[in-house]
Amino acid sequence: MTDRQLTEAIRIVPDFPVEGIQFFDVTTLFKDYDAFEEVIGRICALYKDKGITKVAGIESRGFIAGAAVAARLGAGFVPIRKPGKLPADTVSESYSKEYGTDTIEIHSDAIVPGDVVLVHDDILATGGTALAAAALVRKLGPKAVYFNFIIDITDVPRTAEFPDDVEVTALLRLSER
Repeated sequence: MTDRQLTEAIRIVPDFPVEGIQFFDVTTLFKDYDAFEEVIGRICALYKDKGITKVAGIESRGFIAGAAVAARLGAGFVPIRKPGKLPADTVSESYSKEYGTDTIEIHSDAIVPGDVVLVHDDILATGGTALAAAALVRKLGPKAVYFNFIIDITDVPRTAEFPDDVEVTALLRLSER
């Protein structure tokens, strides 16, 4: 399956969740078995030799591909969730995003020193959520952290850059315009 075919499987929703935002809805990509299998296969190919021990998926669309990738790589899956959704002791990180502020949490025992963590989410836009996830995961002391996205929206200004020692990949680079 080509990049173009994957891109065509993504629904674009104008003015969601607020006016002026063009939302790339990957649920249409997930409902197509061939497209979903291609996404999971591509992510696994990127990380099969990195020694990944945990895949951390960012709520909520990051859970879908993240869990599938974790299973295929033989790694554990760790959810990064909105506040109040995890039942045990958590660590949290607040951040700004293109249309507001938010907080994310992870169980304090989800990642241990020596873990090699792949953080996955569907979309990289301003980077606020991803950078908060990077700070959150690093609080738990893993050996290495990698980031993967299905889509990198290239024409949205980033709030900050990823640390130099964090490898970031995206399957597709798309423009909001």
